[in-house]
Amino acid sequence: MAPSVAVEVLPMISALVSARLTFVVVALVVVPADAQSQQEQRFPDVLEVEVRTVSPDVFDFDVTVSSPYDTPSRYADGFRVTTTSGKVLGERKLLHDHETEQPFTRDLYGVKIPEGIAKVVVQARDQKYGYGGKVVEVMLPGR
Repeated sequence: MAPSVAVEVLPMISALVSARLTFVVVALVVVPADAQSQQEQRFPDVLEVEVRTVSPDVFDFDVTVSSPYDTPSRYADGFRVTTTSGKVLGERKLLHDHETEQPFTRDLYGVKIPEGIAKVVVQARDQKYGYGGKVVEVMLPGR
């Protein structure tokens, strides 16, 4: 009579366990370029921020935003300056698309920032989904 499969497999399993072999499974998901281009970008990205001191607690910001879907029906409609914990310090609303001007730079003047805050976050807004996308953290000059 032939030996059973269990009798042949058990010694192999026992050897693997006693040798403490670890197997790692790696999953790689590749998304074709066509699928990536079809995915909707939900938020505009902040690319660059320049900040100038107006007075010890007042700053001006020049913010460069990229919004590749900018059309009259959907566009980046604002950006804001916040503390690193999310408290809004200043906001600029944008009233029209910038389809022919990508990326585009707009300013926000006279942002009052309390003493003791040395770094702020600048984030852009999409009129459909709100705030999100790439943000820029910037150190305030002189702080």
